[in-house]
Amino acid sequence: MPHGDQSSPDHRDGIARLRDPLGNKGSAFTAEERTRLGLEAMLPSAIETLAQQVARAIDYVRSKTVAMEKYLALRALQDENETLFYRVVLDHMQELLPVIYTPTVGQACLDWGRNLQRPRGLHISMQHRGRIGQLLKQWPRQDIRVIVATDGGRILGLGDLGANGMGIPIGKLTLYTVCGGVPPEVCLPVLLDVGTDNDALRGDPYYLGERHPRAHGEAYDAFIEEFVTATQSVFPGAVLQFEDFNNKCAFALLERYRTRLCCFNDDVQGTGAMALAGLYSSGRITGRRLTDERILFVGAGEACLGIGAMIVAAMRHEGLASTQARQRCLFIDSKGTVVESRSNLPEHKRAFAQAIAALPDLVSTIEAFRPTALIGACGKPGVFTQAVLEAMARVNQRPVVFALSNPTSQSECNALAAYTSTQGRAVFASGSPFEPVTLAGRTHSPAQANNSYIFPGVGLGLLVSGASMATEEMFLAAARQLSAEVSEADLQAGRIFPPATRMREAAAAIAVAVAAIAHEHSIATRPRVGNLHAEVAAFMYEPGYAI
Repeated sequence: MPHGDQSSPDHRDGIARLRDPLGNKGSAFTAEERTRLGLEAMLPSAIETLAQQVARAIDYVRSKTVAMEKYLALRALQDENETLFYRVVLDHMQELLPVIYTPTVGQACLDWGRNLQRPRGLHISMQHRGRIGQLLKQWPRQDIRVIVATDGGRILGLGDLGANGMGIPIGKLTLYTVCGGVPPEVCLPVLLDVGTDNDALRGDPYYLGERHPRAHGEAYDAFIEEFVTATQSVFPGAVLQFEDFNNKCAFALLERYRTRLCCFNDDVQGTGAMALAGLYSSGRITGRRLTDERILFVGAGEACLGIGAMIVAAMRHEGLASTQARQRCLFIDSKGTVVESRSNLPEHKRAFAQAIAALPDLVSTIEAFRPTALIGACGKPGVFTQAVLEAMARVNQRPVVFALSNPTSQSECNALAAYTSTQGRAVFASGSPFEPVTLAGRTHSPAQANNSYIFPGVGLGLLVSGASMATEEMFLAAARQLSAEVSEADLQAGRIFPPATRMREAAAAIAVAVAAIAHEHSIATRPRVGNLHAEVAAFMYEPGYAI
């Protein structure tokens, strides 16, 4: 039988638009578009503006009382209509950033298999060896410029989550767009499924990944090498961000690839620059210079060692010798103080081992080392006890306390404990957000110390300049610029990072600083066509429907 008037619109084009989150406009399709695309009967009669859609969407999200329900509602919106999703988040950043990323993303990863939604990104497993390049070519958009990849080896402070770790690349790239203005169509999240050593996951009937022990050694290295090589062949010049690999793999991969392509490890370098910025800002409160600080780290993984390395580099730039700078950084890991007398120290820890006697506990270490700053990224909730915080207050008029572990359940202490145990004298920041604390009539508004202040701006600067590598100088510049974005009003309130409402502004400033270094060091592959501020602004994505 005939299928109707051959001059009628091709409904398949309209259906494709409705199903494409980057092309879908939902109830905002105009009358002309509905006719042309054959959508007239497929949508309600009302034709809405983007602002009307935003009002409905945020009202729906707010109707959910549980953070995970809000997260799932926003993920569903992202899968349906990315323009609307990003407009909603940008218009309500302070409210929604903790929902789409930390701390809620930790629970999302734990429950990933039970809350399966429309798959995003690529899931590349060991069984795909020998044809990874072919799989990358199957991705429907070939102008990929930023890739965030994880093997799920160390997700936040939650450990090995295997394929459940896909929530992190998805979340990080969402922040690239929200905070850094990187267009969503040039972003690609990748889960490298090498198995998991998490027995509970392998026995979970809803687990979506490979159910064998985690690969290692030559097989693992060859798999990663094939993936990295394929990304540069299929997506030439794409920035590759390594995310949430375990400590051993993270440091090895960074060392192997950092000069071969434009890549970085956010857990090492991004965290390092973020915390360095926090120290610069806290110095404006305490009156101390960076070279005056003595930092005690609780944890000696990617985060703390990355922070330590960034601090040492910054101190060198400010006149200290490397040996002097390292002596101002003392680390404690799960086996005790990182000292030279310990045997079998991994190479990435040995560089920070000190020639002192190990001390039995954290309080005695504080009393002996007399740190000005206490930084935790160990994933041990509550390790900054009242006694620990009181010891910091005894040896400092204005102690700096960073409790960086995520999600909230893993935090070394909360804001209330940090302020009450130090009589309100602590300069406090945390990986997860905490509510303001009022003591003796003064309200302290703690800052969230999150890498989302660093990596979107760094990535944006790398893209605008076409940098061939991400250098130490770029992260140092990012830290200085981020600190410069903190206002006096922020400091008066106790914040050492800008509020979420200024994250895009901060990212743009960081991008300019990063791009400037790329040009100055002759590692930019894109010509500088004029004012870098204008170039960055022109590149940044602003969600809105095309006319």
